Amino acid sequence: MTLELNRTASKAEQLSSLLTQIMGNYSVSDDEGPLADEIEAFLRQLPYLTVRRHGDTIVASTDFTGPQQRVILAGHIDTVPVIDNFPPRWLEPGDPLIREDIAKAHPNERVLWGRGATDMKASDAVMLYLAATLDGSSSGSTPKTNLTYVFYDHEEVAAEKNGLRKVVEAHPDWIQGDFAIIGEPTSCGIEGGCNGTIRFDVITHGVAAHSARAWMGENAIHKAADILNRLNDYEPATVNVDGLDYREGLNATLISGGKGTNVIPDECRVHVNYRFAPDKSLADAKALMMGADAGAELGNGEHVVTGGVFAGYGIEMKDESPSARPGLNAPLAQDLARLVRERTGREPLAKLGWTDVARFAILGIPAVNLGAGDPLLAHKHDEQVPESDLLALADLLLGWLV
Repeated sequence: MTLELNRTASKAEQLSSLLTQIMGNYSVSDDEGPLADEIEAFLRQLPYLTVRRHGDTIVASTDFTGPQQRVILAGHIDTVPVIDNFPPRWLEPGDPLIREDIAKAHPNERVLWGRGATDMKASDAVMLYLAATLDGSSSGSTPKTNLTYVFYDHEEVAAEKNGLRKVVEAHPDWIQGDFAIIGEPTSCGIEGGCNGTIRFDVITHGVAAHSARAWMGENAIHKAADILNRLNDYEPATVNVDGLDYREGLNATLISGGKGTNVIPDECRVHVNYRFAPDKSLADAKALMMGADAGAELGNGEHVVTGGVFAGYGIEMKDESPSARPGLNAPLAQDLARLVRERTGREPLAKLGWTDVARFAILGIPAVNLGAGDPLLAHKHDEQVPESDLLALADLLLGWLV
């Protein structure tokens, strides 16, 4: 299948067609290659774009004469695993698969159902539409800034695989700009900054024995009860940063232990995820969890920590990504926020999940999240996006860029 844009169709029809085409590509993390091939071929047909590729990340840039600033529009092309929601399909009004809240907010409207609809192929479709139509050939198609479009792989998995991260490390000159928009689902409102995240195993040790003679051993799973109690007793904070409220979270997400049904377990691991507000650095977050001098770093194994929430336990780091402040002080961000407020009445909110705005923050590029689709539907089995969200996002960005 080759991505195509019917130039004689209406804007709404073009947007829906692009979304239909990219939704038809299965692109669960590690399987983005075919969709990346489609996007690269589509963009290489546009003579005003310089198109580059690193792995399965595609970067396409304009170089129009006149504009002094550059805006980066970035979207990931991978999805989380499928849960009986692929292939996608358009649902006509009245279809029982349309969620009640979507049907109420968007009566008599088609809805695209399936994996990736909100997170974040709807926004990807809008970015492809902009790339194909903002060609600089007339006043109506010449943006006020130069544009760099980034379609990247492996956002939904560990940070070490992230395609944007790899491009930044290998080709930093490709990712330069004055402002960036990540098309994460926000229902076409601005969500500023993001919480940071660290993931780690909290480990207990015991002594293996036959379960018929349990007194000869020491049960590591039973010891994990104290870890769970500490998690239950922890009260996550809501932190105001630059006028936006970020809600933190500390949760066990996995637990494992034991080697047999009749063996006293000699090890138990509780996998913990701490989501922290952008008033904290990675070092601050780790100090709260495991003390300032824990020594636990990615790839260096288990360390017994003496401070923080999990003092006294072994800790093995698994993943970490920094937080990002809202980034709304930049003039381009203020202009965008003003337009969104005028068009939708919505004020900026805090992004509670982690997104790649944090990666742009490290580069010194202010960035916000702005995309089609309800963020509360991301990763759900009934993930879906109303058709009008595509046009709403496209019109917002066109109204700001042109």
